[in-house]
Amino acid sequence: MNAALPTVVVPVFNAVAALDACLAALDRTLPAGAKVHVCDDASTDPRVADVLDGWRARTRLDARIVRRECNLGFTANVNLAFAETAPDDVVLLNSDTLPTRGWLQRLAECAASDPRIATATPWSNNAEIASFPRFIEPNPVPDDPDRIADAAASAGAPEYPELPTAVGFCMYVRRAALDQCGAFDAATFGRGYGEENDFSLRVAGLGWRNVLCDNAYVVHLGNASFGPLGEWPGGENLRRLNARWPGYNERIARYILADPLRPLRDRLQRRLDTMDHPAGQRDLFDP
Repeated sequence: MNAALPTVVVPVFNAVAALDACLAALDRTLPAGAKVHVCDDASTDPRVADVLDGWRARTRLDARIVRRECNLGFTANVNLAFAETAPDDVVLLNSDTLPTRGWLQRLAECAASDPRIATATPWSNNAEIASFPRFIEPNPVPDDPDRIADAAASAGAPEYPELPTAVGFCMYVRRAALDQCGAFDAATFGRGYGEENDFSLRVAGLGWRNVLCDNAYVVHLGNASFGPLGEWPGGENLRRLNARWPGYNERIARYILADPLRPLRDRLQRRLDTMDHPAGQRDLFDP
């Protein structure tokens, strides 16, 4: 399947080292001409502009860089980027991520597999319900992320299982779902955290699906922009999310207890083990 590629939206606020690494990973993993829309939310670190300008001058990608005149906060910055990239489907990609081989093509194929898919989230080392190898906790950045990506792509036919919510570090968003349901709720979720959960619940209520793209993998470093500002998950935004969606915490707790993704994590681990010890070499390792 050769699905059309979405536009990659990269929201930026400071975190220059992580940004530089993310842009290098995009250059390495995307085909020439792929569209990348970078929205700098009035970064206060002057090195950000230098990194972005240098990248735009040398990249083979179709790069657009927009600098906000004043800081809007993550949610409003992303909403404006959604409007600026219409009518394309988009992948919202945090600047503290490291994409791997084939990631965008696999997300696009996932979305193309079912027109009811509104969001798709890949595996990651640090993505809560989409974390691998350990569930619901940040795992270390692997030494060779492409190895995990290759294993995910070859572990078996993708299943694209249902998720109770997308995970915002890297999420495919279908334009038709945005058009029907509206963008993130910046008025309620302000600087960020909880907006992708609210969006996922809204689209699900209208018959859309939120799924795991179980043949793609993207590294997530975590909190590169928010951490220095003292912004962390939970707190007031979690209270607001639960006020709007009573029972949300219970639903997530039940999902964690059931752990329906465990067979897929096990399958991915078996594939990694096979790659490490091919069948013809097993006798060298077995007693």
